[in-house]
Amino acid sequence: MAALDFVSQDEMLTPLGRLDKYAASENVFNRQMVARSLLDTLREVCDDERDCIAVLERISRLADDSEPTVRAELMEQVPHIALFCQENRPSIPYAFSKFLLPIVVRYLADQNNQVRKTSQAALLALLEQELIERFDVETKVCPVLIELTAPDSNDDVKTEAVAIMCKMAPMVGKDITERLILPRFCEMCCDCRMFHVRKVCAANFGDICSVVGQQATEEMLLPRFFQLCSDNVWGVRKACAECFMAVSCATCQEIRRTKLSALFINLISDPSRWVRQAAFQSLGPFISTFANPSSSGQYFKEESKSSEEMSVEDKNRIRDQEAPEDVQVRPEDIPSNFSVSNSSVKLENTVEDHAAEASGNPPGEISVPVDSSLLCTLSSESNQEAASNENKKPGNYKSTLRPEVGTSSQDSAFLDQELYNSFHFWRTPLPEIDLDIELDQNSGGKPSPEGPEEAAEGPVLSSPNITMATRKELEEMIENLEPHIDDPDVKAQVEVLSAALRASSLDAHEETINIEKRSDLQDELGINELPNCKISQDDSVPLISDTVENMDSTLHYIHNDSDLSNNSSFSPDEERRTKVQDVVPQALLDQYLSMTDPSRAQTVDTEIAKHCAYSLPGVALTLGRQNWHCLRETYETLASDMQWKVRRTLAFSIHELAVILGDQLTAADLVPIFNGFLKDLDEVRIGVLKHLHDFLKLLHIDKRREYLYQLQEFLVTDNSRNWRFRAELAEQLILLLELYSPRDVYDYLRPIALNLCADKVSSVRWISYKLVSEMVKKLHAATPPTFGVDLINELVENFGRCPKWSGRQAFVFVCQTVIEDDCLPMDQFAVHLMPHLLTLANDRVANVRVLLAKTLRQTLLEKDYFLASASCHQEAVEQTIMALQMDRDSDVKYFASIHPASTKISEDAMSTASSTY
Repeated sequence: MAALDFVSQDEMLTPLGRLDKYAASENVFNRQMVARSLLDTLREVCDDERDCIAVLERISRLADDSEPTVRAELMEQVPHIALFCQENRPSIPYAFSKFLLPIVVRYLADQNNQVRKTSQAALLALLEQELIERFDVETKVCPVLIELTAPDSNDDVKTEAVAIMCKMAPMVGKDITERLILPRFCEMCCDCRMFHVRKVCAANFGDICSVVGQQATEEMLLPRFFQLCSDNVWGVRKACAECFMAVSCATCQEIRRTKLSALFINLISDPSRWVRQAAFQSLGPFISTFANPSSSGQYFKEESKSSEEMSVEDKNRIRDQEAPEDVQVRPEDIPSNFSVSNSSVKLENTVEDHAAEASGNPPGEISVPVDSSLLCTLSSESNQEAASNENKKPGNYKSTLRPEVGTSSQDSAFLDQELYNSFHFWRTPLPEIDLDIELDQNSGGKPSPEGPEEAAEGPVLSSPNITMATRKELEEMIENLEPHIDDPDVKAQVEVLSAALRASSLDAHEETINIEKRSDLQDELGINELPNCKISQDDSVPLISDTVENMDSTLHYIHNDSDLSNNSSFSPDEERRTKVQDVVPQALLDQYLSMTDPSRAQTVDTEIAKHCAYSLPGVALTLGRQNWHCLRETYETLASDMQWKVRRTLAFSIHELAVILGDQLTAADLVPIFNGFLKDLDEVRIGVLKHLHDFLKLLHIDKRREYLYQLQEFLVTDNSRNWRFRAELAEQLILLLELYSPRDVYDYLRPIALNLCADKVSSVRWISYKLVSEMVKKLHAATPPTFGVDLINELVENFGRCPKWSGRQAFVFVCQTVIEDDCLPMDQFAVHLMPHLLTLANDRVANVRVLLAKTLRQTLLEKDYFLASASCHQEAVEQTIMALQMDRDSDVKYFASIHPASTKISEDAMSTASSTY
């Protein structure tokens, strides 16, 4: 009785009275209940503004509760209360800013860990839902966070505050982040006392970079990032490796190539296995940031076709038109003492000298525009070791010279129209170089001095003192690495650096002689020509500088593609040359290719091959199809990896790689691997099957037809219970109908479709009904429609007259789908299918008659053909429906009556056929 009295007393209290009663209770659970019921109380009193304000005031008093669980419970409710206040803003103006936000901010420094965590989550939720005004963020939130990250702040609170600042940066935008968060973030990156703070900064570095943009990243953040990457604590370096791609995306191409590449190589060679593991996982994504649309061939221009849409013949024709073989120097004419590491420097030196002669200016005064997006590397070793020197010079010695277009009307028209040229779509590394007419001494044209960089400053390695500085750096790096020589990665790097040191000593001696020899060679020819280059008299095509080492190998690749597929015939030297390219720093690519080395699985990560396979399409897109020879061997190694997860990863992405490579390379290199995947484990085959249509549509029609014989094999699985495999096959066959002729569809796809229609699992059958109806549509539209008629007759024979009731039910389902999707004209349906459909009104199984009643009433009679015409077909349908309305089964009567709740085939499948699993 006392309990009933207690309940009745509560019911007599007002919402505010109940709130006050339990808020003053000494029982902690009662006060927790008050915090949990605040939102309900606000809803009860929302019509009265004064009561709402009174509830909010009580929230402020509850926030001072001494029990942490009460404060934490209150903080969990704050986002919901704030949303309610926002929706009822007219009646509760400024309620959140005045009453709730101060509590959230105060709890960020609470002594209890649980309270701090809930307040942090609440703050981020409020920012995400944009419930905090911008003014409040600047005046109430940011000042508190900056105060919490002060040097004298509590260690745990400081770490959590830094994390909150980093997470809120994308939500508050660039302006607030740059003004209020960025300065303190940079200070925290250098926190010498607490590595936890530096680790949080490193983990969120990419997010901050993406918010503040390129200029702030390069000016303020990159120096801090370099410090973090060489931090004493391996956890900080590991966090840097994990966010490397995001940092790279926020920098320009030049810094990415000259500074970040060398920095990343250091992380890959880190003494800590965990750092190396994270670095190798980020290697593929980092390489993908070097992607250039003009080299990958994946960009689109308005009113023009992409490289994917152009046939190879068109590309070759355009290529030949743009690069007439006026003069060509054979590879064997190149001086034998030409060194590798500085060959592109000497190449550009020669261009500048002759360009200066053509224009009448001294070499030191010529100015040539630089296209920074087309930077080319020297060699894999010299690229990383000379990074610090090249960064100090405004003119990048790896830059690509791009002479200005002349003043002739023809050249002006070319520039205006942005004509297609082979460089944009192929970017072949120096088998043939098309040089602008302005570089010809006889043309009289002059390069325009509008470039931002002086060409005289470009080849910084050409002077002996710079070479000596580079040698000194190499020696220092080798000396620093020698204590860690036991590590295989460090040992490999020391060997690379030693080779580079020996090469640089030869370069310093031979450089002047080589340049003089090349000048003599060009003078003999009478024009400004480079070894293994071609002069185009008509087009304006950028000049690509590259190492001489890969000239003949690339030439061999283009003209003898079939020979290159047999790598076993190469000497080790030649094989290494085929992997040289100019899109990304060679050292990065070499490290990526080494991810398939079995020793990496032991020294770095057991799943390193899977990471390599996962990022391979991105790396292939970055390099472009013209550099596929660099990745071919790696791809084949991954495709034959012992781990099925690696092969499965490749199987799921092979269709994307086919788009990148184009039809010729796909047929030569991907089709054999694709065929291997077809015979692999089901876990691998499903990757191929899910994108079967995407891959086959890229093949030539003859090659595509070869797979008609293998489609039947997908019906056989390692586990017969793997019904999802067959369901996916049915989905893919629907898409494949467009790729094959009516005869091929009838001969090869029809048997598979009919087999799937009789599958034991209803989900497979439902998709198969759609497949058969689409097949009927395609075959009936063909000329002559004999295949369509034959298929319909087979459906009637195998399903409409099937001795099993499930087969007859499947026939009704197919007819329903044919009607719904308009796969046959109604007059043709009435002739070929409807007579057999109506005979099922006398079927002995009620489930068949129920589905027939649904189909006739809800699908067939909805068609205009049966609504408008008074034909014999309509009369037959009406008589059948009347017979079904008098059926002995109540369900049949119900669905044959006037419009019960409308159901389509998907709902039929869930009801009528669900019992036929």
